[in-house]
Amino acid sequence: MLPDLRNIAIIAHVDHGKTTLVDRLLQQSGTFRDNQQIVERALDSNAIERERGITILAKCTSLLWRGVRINIVDTPGHADFGGEVERILSMVDGCLLLVDAAEGPMPQTKFVLGKALARGLRPIVVVNKVDRPDQRAQAVVDEVFDLFAALGADERQLDFPWLFASAKEGWAVRTLDDERLDMTPLFETILAHVPPPGVAREGPFRLLATILEYDPYLGRLLTGRIESGSLEPNAVLHALDADGREIERARVTKILAFRGLERRPLERAEAGDIVTLAGFAQATVAHTLCDPEVAEPLPAIPVDPPTVAVTFSVNDSPFAGQDGDKVTSRQLRARLLREAEGNVAIRVRESDDGDSFEVAGRGELQLAVLIETMRREGYEMSISRPRVLTREDPETGALLEPVEEVVIDLDEEHAGIVVEKLTSRRGELLDMRPTGPGRLRLVLRAPSRALIGYHAEFLTDTRGSGAMNRTFAGWEPWKGPIRGRHTGVLVSSEEGEAVAYALWNLEERGFLFIGPGERVYSGMIIGEHARGQDLEVNPLKGKKLTNIRAAGKDENVILTPPVRMTLERALAWIAEDELVEVTPKHIRLRKRELDPNLRRKAMRRSARETV
Repeated sequence: MLPDLRNIAIIAHVDHGKTTLVDRLLQQSGTFRDNQQIVERALDSNAIERERGITILAKCTSLLWRGVRINIVDTPGHADFGGEVERILSMVDGCLLLVDAAEGPMPQTKFVLGKALARGLRPIVVVNKVDRPDQRAQAVVDEVFDLFAALGADERQLDFPWLFASAKEGWAVRTLDDERLDMTPLFETILAHVPPPGVAREGPFRLLATILEYDPYLGRLLTGRIESGSLEPNAVLHALDADGREIERARVTKILAFRGLERRPLERAEAGDIVTLAGFAQATVAHTLCDPEVAEPLPAIPVDPPTVAVTFSVNDSPFAGQDGDKVTSRQLRARLLREAEGNVAIRVRESDDGDSFEVAGRGELQLAVLIETMRREGYEMSISRPRVLTREDPETGALLEPVEEVVIDLDEEHAGIVVEKLTSRRGELLDMRPTGPGRLRLVLRAPSRALIGYHAEFLTDTRGSGAMNRTFAGWEPWKGPIRGRHTGVLVSSEEGEAVAYALWNLEERGFLFIGPGERVYSGMIIGEHARGQDLEVNPLKGKKLTNIRAAGKDENVILTPPVRMTLERALAWIAEDELVEVTPKHIRLRKRELDPNLRRKAMRRSARETV
């Protein structure tokens, strides 16, 4: 036991204040100077995290409080990034469970808490955002207790400590009547209820790699908790896989540890600390890094399987290579395999022709973040519509599909249309209860494929006032067919720059995705057809010129602003015979077959297979 060290994780539903709480703990522990300028949500260092306001990658930090070092891991709250949560829990001995004082336990709260309880951790419950005018903190504590019981917590876990806090204002209290000063009560609770690491100071060095990163100067970086022994730079270690096979032997070039928001080099690392090692070229997540005399690997946590997949392929449109500098299948393959190495929730399978790759993950958001990251790195690619992964019941042979629990908060007037649409998509309403004046909370169970592309429609139906949260609930028998998009598309038949007059004539056909002057190519989707079939159109066709001007005719063409597709919306909107062309500067929609003759042949072939 190491009495002067604590390792904890902060787990919660998305947007319940994890990263803000870490900011306050770092500030009040003296990690920052009083006059130091610190960016808000300091641990959300990834550009996409800061834009979206969510945590995607697990982050480590460290602080000192009354002589005790506390290593803190900020974990993602979204279920799509649950692979990060599962890995991190193997490094810690306790956790803080944050719950919003108004919203109460949410789907991802249930998801991450279930993982923590299964690991035998005894969470400290922090009811955050007590400063909200609609807070109901005491009732939320009761709801959390009910959730613990429902998830099978033992008596020790059910006797959890709880505090009330406002991470935004920087205080925590044990009762609502206590004076609201600072985070001292939370620090004291952590030291009292989180045990020191149960590791062996002596013995050979062993560490289970849980996070993989890349550094342009140091190369591959592997982070984990030291389970036994100690380590100094230049020591030789070997990496073992789950079956005990040696992957490689390497000399440790650098030992880094988290001190505040910085990684600092160490001359010696002791058991129990969370450190990062440089020097390995092949070892990856779930491998055991240990002394050469060790032959038994440390047990790694089994990770829930992916549920959604998309196909990545090279960009073969006429505009390929004009925006990005990484356009070949070889570059695409190397990048996706590197992602799969460091992200245990991602699976990559190469096609027979080598030009496309099936990438499977936990959900649409996880895959969309990967695509957005790659386009910012200069990659060009074509992406298929997301599809769910099914499995066969080993006992009955029945086809099983992933099912999700959906929790929706919305105005009462919108409940009817939302329930109607989700039940028509094979969803099942489990609960409906009021959460405030004119507000309802709906709890449904629906197939994952029914929710692909539904979020944008949901926001429209609820006038932007609804909030929908979902989490993986298990595998159930196939629910039957679900109706997809009922409209066709407007497909360009020419290549060139779109003309305002042509677009003006096309507006009566449906919504347009492009404006005048934008470049298009044959087979590119430029709009949504109001009817059920696809329509080939010419957006380059200008007005015929004559030497006679008609009386009373205005030459100005006034166009409706085009509908601009975001990446997530485009992925969910396209049909099976369509692709999203993603480049660093553009998101375009296109037909899988650009040639109209090949497209018609494919449609006839598909019709025959359907019959």
